[in-house]
Amino acid sequence: MEDKQWYMEYKIHKNRPGLLGDIASLLGMLEVNIMTINGVEDRTRGMLLQTDDSEKIELLGKMLKKVDNITVNALRPPKLVDILAVRHGRYIERDSDDRKTFRFTRDELGLLVDFLGELFKREGNQVVGLRGMPRVGKTESIIAGSVCSNKRWAFVSSTLLRQTVRSQLSEEEMNPNNIFIIDGIVSTIRSNERHFSLLQEIMAMPATKVIEHPDIFIKESHYDYGIFDCIIELRNTPDEEITYETFTSNYNDL
Repeated sequence: MEDKQWYMEYKIHKNRPGLLGDIASLLGMLEVNIMTINGVEDRTRGMLLQTDDSEKIELLGKMLKKVDNITVNALRPPKLVDILAVRHGRYIERDSDDRKTFRFTRDELGLLVDFLGELFKREGNQVVGLRGMPRVGKTESIIAGSVCSNKRWAFVSSTLLRQTVRSQLSEEEMNPNNIFIIDGIVSTIRSNERHFSLLQEIMAMPATKVIEHPDIFIKESHYDYGIFDCIIELRNTPDEEITYETFTSNYNDL
């Protein structure tokens, strides 16, 4: 049987000496490998486990219910957020109402880049929205995530160096394995017919597209929020409000 990974997370009520050793011994007796282990904020510990026998995981869950001082919060095949929580020792904040929305602040850029890198490794059609005020690090994070995933990137529209509105891409750039970066304001408010034709072609491709300012993109085009697989919010501080009035007016005035 093929080895599979599992994510186990437990909350510690009383961190007595030898607690981790007892749990590790239990895993050892079951011949379940510990791949990664980390404290995940406060009194919670996360582990990535590996075994070729899912019945051992079921048995592990039952046995750990009998262990005093801990409560098992999760025992499941790992999600992306689980892997990153163990890797970085902190959770990615998600919107309680819209579970597709993930929140980061500037001091978590390393975590964001890792998150994007793992997303970009996935094959097939996916659309990621990226909200944030100007100069918070949106485009730089996308590029760094592309590097982490060993993928090339192509600007369809951007304001990184100067305003870029592409009307065509080279054959090499049109590779579906590339990461396509789209500025939602530039592509809708400042675009022309040839650019919009290219945009529609790229949106129909089975490739990864990252759209900055997704709310303006939806407002000014025929697309809706259903196209997004996830939306990321990047703020300078946790309480920063992301508003568009201050910088969309500059485009309307041009």
